[in-house]
Formats: sequence, C-alpha cells, structure tokens
Amino acid sequence: MDKTTDTTKVSTVPATPIVPLPHAAARALTVAGSALALIGTFLAWTWTEEFPGNLTVTGYPGGLQVLTLVGALLTLLFALSGYGIRGLGWLTPGGKNSPVLLAALGVFGTTGYAMGAISQELGGLVNLEPGAWVSGIGALVAVIGALGLPVDQPYGAGDPTPNLWGRIRHSLTAPEPGRAKDLPSWAEILIIAAGFGVGLYVFAYGIGTEYSELFIGFLIIAAFGFTAVTRAGLLKRLSSLTAKHRNVTMAAAFVAAICFPFTQTNDQFALIGANILIFATVALGLNVVVGLAGLLDLGYVAFLGVGAYAAALVSGSPQSTIGVHFPFWAAVLTGAAASLIFGVVIGAPTLRLRGDYLAIVTLGFGEIFRITMNNLNGNSGPDVTNGSNGIPNIPDLEILGFNLGLPHDVLGHELTRSGNYYLLMLLFTAIVVMVFRRSAESRIGRAWVAIREDETAATAMGINGFRLKLLAFALGASLAGLAGTVQAHVSYSVTPEQYQFAGSVPPNSAFLLAAVILGGMGTISGPLIGAALLYLIPAKLQFMAEYQLLLFGIALMFLMRFRPEGLVADRRKQLEFHETGQLDVPEDKPLPEGATGVAKAGA
Repeated sequence: MDKTTDTTKVSTVPATPIVPLPHAAARALTVAGSALALIGTFLAWTWTEEFPGNLTVTGYPGGLQVLTLVGALLTLLFALSGYGIRGLGWLTPGGKNSPVLLAALGVFGTTGYAMGAISQELGGLVNLEPGAWVSGIGALVAVIGALGLPVDQPYGAGDPTPNLWGRIRHSLTAPEPGRAKDLPSWAEILIIAAGFGVGLYVFAYGIGTEYSELFIGFLIIAAFGFTAVTRAGLLKRLSSLTAKHRNVTMAAAFVAAICFPFTQTNDQFALIGANILIFATVALGLNVVVGLAGLLDLGYVAFLGVGAYAAALVSGSPQSTIGVHFPFWAAVLTGAAASLIFGVVIGAPTLRLRGDYLAIVTLGFGEIFRITMNNLNGNSGPDVTNGSNGIPNIPDLEILGFNLGLPHDVLGHELTRSGNYYLLMLLFTAIVVMVFRRSAESRIGRAWVAIREDETAATAMGINGFRLKLLAFALGASLAGLAGTVQAHVSYSVTPEQYQFAGSVPPNSAFLLAAVILGGMGTISGPLIGAALLYLIPAKLQFMAEYQLLLFGIALMFLMRFRPEGLVADRRKQLEFHETGQLDVPEDKPLPEGATGVAKAGA
C-alpha cells in the first residue's frame, strides 16, 4: 500500500487531558494523593470490631486496609517513575500515565467500597474513623491528578479530545512498546521465578480471604492492578521471557502450583484449589474441541460425568451395583476409556453437522446423559446408577500405600485430604497440558485450526474434516473423563444433578464454555485462568447466589466490549478483533496461519 494513501495511520490530534492541569502539577497531585491514601491505612478506619478485619488498630493495617495500602504503593511507584528517577524506569516500559490512572482507580474503588461496606453494616457514615476519610480523600485526589496526566499516545482519527470514558478506554487499549534489551540468562530466569512467586502469593491470598467483604475488595484491586501492570508493559516483558525460556517457565509454574497447598491452613480453601484444578482441566479438554477444532459443544459436561460414573462404579463403593474394586490406575483408565467411547458414539453421527445444528445436537446428548443416569434406578430402567441418589460413599484412593484420605506430615507441614487430592489433580492437569500443547503444535493441530477457520477451504486442500473432527471430539472427551475419575473421589459421590447444561455451581457445560471463551480460545493458560475465576468467585461469594447469573452476564458484556479475544489471546484472535494500531504485533513478525494482509493493514 502506498504510504501517501494509507488511511490506517493514527492522527496527531493533541491529547488534551480530561482535567485541565499542568502535567507537573497533575503528577505531583497524584503522588500526594496516593501517599495520603497510604498513610490513612495506618490509622483506624472504624471504632468497633463488629466489622471484620479489625480496622480499629492504629499503626497496623489489616483486612481491607492492606488492599488499599498495596494499591496506593503501586500507584505511588508508577507515578514516581514518570519523574525519571533512577531505578524506577523499568516499572513502566509500556507507558508512564495509563498504569497510573488504572492503579489510582483501583485504590479509589477499593477504599470507596470499604467505606460503603462499613457504613452499610454498622449503620451510617458516623462509624468511619479519620483514617478511612484520609485514605478516601487521598484516593480521590490521586484519581483527579491521574486524569490530568497526558495520554501515552495520540488518539485515532475518529477520536476527539478525550472525555472521562474515552480516557479510561484508552488506558485499557493503548499499544505497548517494542522489545527490551536482553538480560543475562540467569537474571531472566530469576525474573520468571519471581513472577510466578508473586502470582502464587496473590492467588493464595485470594483463596484464603475469610469473609466476603475482603474478597470483593481483593477482586477490585486485583482487576485494576492487573490491568495497570499490563498497561505498564511488565506482563509483556515477562511474556517475552517465558516464551524464550519455555521449559523453565513450565517448571516454575509446576513448582508454584505444588507449593499452593502448603500455603493454606484451612482445609476448605485447599478443597477449593482442588476443585479449581478439576474445572480447569475439563475446560482445557473442551478447548481442544472449541478452541482448536472450532466445534461448539454444549453438552461437554456429560463426558466428565461418564468418567466420574465409570470410576465410581469400579472403585469399591458399597452402593456400586457391579460390586468390583479396581486399583487406582485401572479406575482412571476405565473412566478415560468410557468417555472416549461415549465421545466417539456421539461424534460419529453428529459431526457431519455444522454450526448451530451441531450445538443443538450436543446439547441434546448432554441432557440425554443426565436423564439416562436418572432413569437407571431399577424402576424406569436397569439398576445401574441408583437414579437420583447417585453413587455415594466412594472410598478414598490409596496409591502405593499412600492413602489420600488421611493427613500426612510433609516437611513439617500437615498435608490434608484436600491437599492430597489437589496434588494428584495437579499431576493430571500437567498431563492434560502436555497433551494439549503437543496436539496444538502437531500437524493434526494445524489441521484443526484450518478446519476452525474455514472447513470448506480445508477440505478442498485435502484435509479429512470428519475424521479430524471426530479425533478432536474423542480426545476432548477422554481428557474430561480423566478429570472425572478424580472428581468422583474428591466429592465422595456422583449424582445426575452435578452434570447439567447450566446451574448455579460449576462445573456445567455453560460455565465450561464460558471459561474457554473468557480465558482465550486455543491457548493453554487462558482456559486455566478463566476456569479459576469462574469457580473461585461463586465459591467465595455464596451470599450473592441469587444474582450470580446477572453479574455473570454483566461481566461478559464488559469482556466482549474491552477484551473480545479473551484474557489470554493468541495473535490470530487479536488480529481478528482489533486493528493493527491497537495491537502489540511487530510489523517484522510473520502473520499466523489463516491471517491475511488485509487483517494486518487493519481493514
């Protein structure tokens, strides 16, 4: 394209800040506000201990005060990096102003929520001590100052001088800078280890929150803080290092995951971690079907149920109708094989359909499985599954003399039953990740992607679409059955109601599909992150069960507006949903398979 006729260039419209302040004054105001918010966390926020978190102590932050302190400190560091202070420049390689605004909004949201929660629970603003007002006013001042900072890059031709909404939107979507200078290998490995260490601490803190007010505050500061760190360019730099040292990254992720149960003192929180891994592993199996092959399966949870029922029947439960007791490895193979056969039986007659027709048929098969398990009760059909009563009293696993149902002392730390099953499920997750990764990078994986992008064109190029789609269906089903064998033992029982299309508690087909789309289709870490969020939030906010689907729908609307490609997306999805000027896609890098020059031009 001739440069003189390229209409995709961004304009050089002056980026006037929303608050008409001199840039130096705006930055100084941001620094002063964030410092004031930080100081307020060391003062009492309320006078009574009736509000959880013990916010009555001066000089020792606790509960929601800690979240405000962390957010204010992050805002302060981002704001100070704009002064060019030696040693702080590495904090904001992607932009010195967008992360400041996002971090300040996080502090303001967390502090405002804390003040509102205290007032609502204790009966009015009169219950707020001076510390809360100091932090609240400081957070507001920091936001005003951040809005006065200039934007990091000029707006596009269609964007006028930014208003408040446009300024926040630009902070979320501004492109990032290029590649940083190479560091010594040992330093890069240390950075990767530190990154996973921070991630482990944040995840363990979120699961370990003991009351709902603290968890909501954690969600607010974590959402804005994560976005601020992303806009600062730190995650991009970390991603480049993890791509460079892929084996080190996988080892660091596995070690961090192993350490999780040793950070928990409450068995309930370790159980949440085990269930998250089950949900995430099943979502990763669904990602083979939806993310790689592009097959919309709305009855996928049935494969999880097949594996769970098969394992329950052969694991020695007193209520099992077949009366056999297989060793663990045989029960796992039985569950995976049963799901594989079920996947082939369903896929063979249905995978010649496409699009909405395939989705409707798979939804029907998912419901047929649940109804069938309900009817195999000795009255409506043969007595196999005990009907709606399910198969209870599934005994705990024993592997090489190690009983997973009993607590064990490991390195001076008591590993509970939930911790044992968490580590077992982590091993299964590692196997599923390896299978997904190898499959996606293989010739078959590339054929799946070709079918997903355009099945007609793939067939014209000699790809046997039906056979490869059936293979994807069978592989995804067997991975779900693998997770189902562990789920049956973790939950002690299996019942038909656990495997519905939609329900208030995951896993179900709707939430599994949402986890894949939310996290990022076709990626490894995307479904894991999406599944963790979709399981953790309902588990920690049970008092909002009546509004769960409403809040879930609102969250999806925001996601589709700001991040339609998912939280973790490959470059193909980014090119599909955004123009090149909004992406971090280097011009000298080749486009992924299936992308065109038109897409790269932003057309």
